[in-house]
Amino acid sequence: MFNNFPFYLGLLVVILLLIMLANKIKIAYPILLVLAGLAISFIPGVPLIKIEPDLIFFIFLPPLLYEAAWTVSWKEMWRWRRIITSFAFVVVFVSALSVALVSNYFFPGFSLALGFLLGGIVSPPDAVSAGAILKFVKVPKTISSILEGESLLNDASSLIIFRFAMIAVATEQFIFYKAAMSFSWMIFGGVGIGLLIGWLFMKAHKYLPTDANVDIVLSLLTPYIIYLAAEEAHSSGVLAVVCGGLLLSNNRHRFLSSKSRLQGINVWESFCFILNGLVFMLIGLDLPQITKGLEEVSIVTAIGYGVLITAVLIVSRILSTYGAVVVTLIARNFITVADSRNPGLKAPFILGWTGMRGVVSLAAALSIPVYLNNGNGFPQRNLILFITFVVILLTLVIQGLTLPYFIKKLNFKIDDDALPREEAYKQLRRELAEYALDYIKTHYNDHVENNTSLQQLIIKWEQHTNDEADNESISKDLKEIYLDLLNKQRAWLIHKNHEDKTLDESLIRRQMHYLDIEEEKLRYI
Repeated sequence: MFNNFPFYLGLLVVILLLIMLANKIKIAYPILLVLAGLAISFIPGVPLIKIEPDLIFFIFLPPLLYEAAWTVSWKEMWRWRRIITSFAFVVVFVSALSVALVSNYFFPGFSLALGFLLGGIVSPPDAVSAGAILKFVKVPKTISSILEGESLLNDASSLIIFRFAMIAVATEQFIFYKAAMSFSWMIFGGVGIGLLIGWLFMKAHKYLPTDANVDIVLSLLTPYIIYLAAEEAHSSGVLAVVCGGLLLSNNRHRFLSSKSRLQGINVWESFCFILNGLVFMLIGLDLPQITKGLEEVSIVTAIGYGVLITAVLIVSRILSTYGAVVVTLIARNFITVADSRNPGLKAPFILGWTGMRGVVSLAAALSIPVYLNNGNGFPQRNLILFITFVVILLTLVIQGLTLPYFIKKLNFKIDDDALPREEAYKQLRRELAEYALDYIKTHYNDHVENNTSLQQLIIKWEQHTNDEADNESISKDLKEIYLDLLNKQRAWLIHKNHEDKTLDESLIRRQMHYLDIEEEKLRYI
């Protein structure tokens, strides 16, 4: 380990340089990192990298899911809950079923159970890859909201399929009622454990004498404890982390100070930045380890299998997407849907094309045991590993590089029936200023006549300027007034977010962040 320490340090430097290059040339960095890892693996003398699946599942997956749960909008998830659920569960199952049928028919020695095992491994799209690409192109808010919501749940559904397929392969039988009970426990147990532990951590943050540093360390521990507890209870650790993260995210202003929120954002962004970079580089570096055990078939044949499965995944996802649109258009006559308008052909195609695979697929494949319980070798293990690698590589390169082209070519209308983002943000601030002005005149009218700083603050709000208080001019005896005003503004923004279903929650969070900065500035006067 220590002998290879300079290599790992150099690897981190390469990752940083490649990410900077990816941002410069506007390419999703997971693509460059996987290709670079693949290229580095062929350099003579490079240490052989062996990825432990437990390392991926326990070290990498919980914090990445937890951070995603903190950044996603619960309001948008709830608004698009039907299509998000269909993508995260139904589309994943359809993809796994398609892979199972094709592999069972075309691959010699592949049983249906092995096909479902492979399908469960490669069915979930990778959220990081799609998110990295969408940074450089504009798509309607609907599409980004659906992709964000799907990414939180599809890993759980695919891993559930994977677990049941593993049991079927190992025992050569599938007992439906036991599977149904196990499936129910994995879903509801995972949700319950995540919410319970999330609630306990929320109370710990709120009632223990914590400071910003302690809050951040607790937040780093939270996803690991939730995941471990759920897995030990044989439920879904992925769902538990997601549910716990969503609970804490939506209550962050109730138990975290402004300093904890501001510092926590910086720590988590840097932490997940390193984790994402490492994991995609490791995918490329692991190729020699994967091909080393490929003895059942030739490399050319195995590559052909990988190309076939990739094509099946792309086609099945696109067809499933259009199928979901048809079902929604029919269902709108019987139930209330988020948007009853016909989305046309463009949006479903983009949703279908964002099917890049990544870390979860590789970790699931690597977690297949080498031997069965009876001592026999696990059937087709090395071939499944190689096919998974080919699927990850091809979807990242083909779909990842062409997605920006399709988005630009299809010429989406951004933010239909909505104000442009900056105009909507200015309007939100004007409404907030009017509320603050009314509040301060109602509750602190006696202070207004005798304090020039408070008068200047009122003038700014009356003019609807974007500036908040000039903190240098606020005397210490007025800090409490201004802090009270900041808290009232936060409460108003939270209420506004709940009441206005069409308001982009990212604008609310942007203003909340600004209020946190204002509060922190008061500490240095």
